[in-house]
Amino acid sequence: MSFHLFRTVFWLIPAITVYTIVLGTMSLASTALGGHGHFAHTCARWWSWLILATTGVRVRVEGLEHLTPGATYVFVANHQSIYDIPVLFGSLPFQLRIIAKESLGRFPFLGWHLSRTGHMLVDRKRPDRAGIFAWATSLPSRGLSLIVFPEGTRSRDGHVATFKGGSFVPAVQTGIPIVPLSVIGSRHVMTKGELTTRPGDVRLIVHPPIVTAAVLEPTPDDLRALAARVREIVRVEVDAEADAR
Repeated sequence: MSFHLFRTVFWLIPAITVYTIVLGTMSLASTALGGHGHFAHTCARWWSWLILATTGVRVRVEGLEHLTPGATYVFVANHQSIYDIPVLFGSLPFQLRIIAKESLGRFPFLGWHLSRTGHMLVDRKRPDRAGIFAWATSLPSRGLSLIVFPEGTRSRDGHVATFKGGSFVPAVQTGIPIVPLSVIGSRHVMTKGELTTRPGDVRLIVHPPIVTAAVLEPTPDDLRALAARVREIVRVEVDAEADAR
């Protein structure tokens, strides 16, 4: 057993379990007081910071000056690692929510947090499109933003795969500005298909927002064109790092 695998199994996983139980309990308790889950998201940010610090991940963020504090955005990121979630939640000073598969809601603490703090859990076989639209439309009034990973899976080699047009439906239907994000280096912290984690440096580039007009029924061609446009912005720095390795 390598040092990093030993460290992951006997130190990192037990530590993250404790963080999840303690902060998950605080998050759930706060939802009893009502509101939109804002304090619960603060717990999620603490959870993210603790995971990154315990693992030894240092994140350099560039481009936050492009964003307006308190605004609502749809953040669109490439996906390299399980660590992308703590990187984004810990680095972006916004109330972030995700659209996740319904089965995650059954996980203790994590699933309970998602289902009670404003995240959207979706049955991928039978998605409630009207429910998703109503949820996305309510984001600005609740002071929430959305994160999507339009590749649909994590990259093994670091290159950015094709973005799925369907991931952009909430942004296009609501007219919420899209913010492309380039996540670089998280795959070296935890590679897809491996349990081992390693300390490392991650670079997060926040690109200028793309303003979209609200279109209730966007065409597949329009969604694919938008997905390709956003992917091109995201992929330049990400692919350059992958090619340099």
